[in-house]
Amino acid sequence: MQQHYAGDIGYTSTRKPVELVWQGEFETREGAIAFEQQIKGWSRAKKEALIRGDWDEIKVLARSASTVRAEPVEAFPHIQGTQVSETSPSTGSGRTDGALQGILGEDAATQRRAIAKAITLLESTRADHRAQGDELLTALLPLTGKAFRLGISGVPGVGKSTFIEVLGLYLIVQGHRVAVLTIDPSSSVSGGSILGDKTRMEQLSVHERAYIRPSPSSGTLGGVAEKTREAMLVCEAAGYDIVIVETVGVGQSETAVANMTDMFVLMQLPNAGDDLQAIKKGVMELADLVIINKADIDADAAMRAQAQISSAMRLFGLVNNAMGSAQAAEFDRQWHPQVLQLSALHNTGVDAFWTAVTQFRTIQTSNGRLAARRQQQSLAWMWERIDAALKLAFRQDPAVSALLPALLADVAEGRIPASTAARNLLSAHAGRAQAAIK
Repeated sequence: MQQHYAGDIGYTSTRKPVELVWQGEFETREGAIAFEQQIKGWSRAKKEALIRGDWDEIKVLARSASTVRAEPVEAFPHIQGTQVSETSPSTGSGRTDGALQGILGEDAATQRRAIAKAITLLESTRADHRAQGDELLTALLPLTGKAFRLGISGVPGVGKSTFIEVLGLYLIVQGHRVAVLTIDPSSSVSGGSILGDKTRMEQLSVHERAYIRPSPSSGTLGGVAEKTREAMLVCEAAGYDIVIVETVGVGQSETAVANMTDMFVLMQLPNAGDDLQAIKKGVMELADLVIINKADIDADAAMRAQAQISSAMRLFGLVNNAMGSAQAAEFDRQWHPQVLQLSALHNTGVDAFWTAVTQFRTIQTSNGRLAARRQQQSLAWMWERIDAALKLAFRQDPAVSALLPALLADVAEGRIPASTAARNLLSAHAGRAQAAIK
């Protein structure tokens, strides 16, 4: 530490040394984790007082909180014998009320921090945080539903982030407030994410009428994150009237974003495939609008791609909307997917794109399909949360945990098939659930 502080060795010799201002020693790893979780909920002032070692100030700040509980610091033997208070996670009302006031406040800087903290709370896997998140969402729900939700997807390298920055700046000039939720893929090896999409939006990310939040996919399939829906509601309640969801780079089957937005936009590249590729089922048939980006690179290829995809979209319309003559008039009042060319790099075609989006919103609102789509999405969201909760309850079941090691070994050694092991574990979980009901 002395060499590090002096900057005599390694990387620290080329930069300003980091000063170790506070440290604590713990007898067990569990004790260190418990203390870390305790101070995560502290205010900035309390954390700064901790760094200074000012325990008197910590006690004053703890007493000034509206909802506190005193915890003896003897639980952390490295700290002097005093009392440190923390907002109670069991009630959650104090933190929720503060977050609600910040999200609905008029100060831009305070609101941005409140939105970021709210989304972090919703993404947390702690049981107390999830309870607080549900309380916050319930309070925000009456303030949501007024924004237009736009999902943008495409293969890696198609130019999603560049296009979103150009589109966001265009919308701000039109008087809108824009929230962008970007999803970054998580490593299947380390579990980490770069969260680098925001760096491609240099101008939009610093604009006061825009908010950008990158989130890791964390193993969630479909191109989105587990709590993307919740994050959308927070942004809507904060007054952002355009919410854009940018998925990870996807293939043909990642279609989750189409089930949580009002309009699904698919970005394609020139020379991305032939006619057969265009009519393959999957993400293409769910697109409300397809845009050919980087059309400036090869105008002929962009024109061919537009013609091929337009033909495929018409075919999807005929197959998915088979009808008799009595339904022809209704069919004419529906939105029919379009294919446009643009160049995000040169900022061409954005106005035509937004004209198409506005037309889509007008048609779908007038015929009632937009409201019906949101109702279906809300029901799908409920079942998705039920599936996730059941999976978590299964993994945390003591009966399952007791059987799991032996069954894992049996499956690995080939003594029983995986299907039999799975059925045994499910039976153990179901039996415990039935006993709890009785």
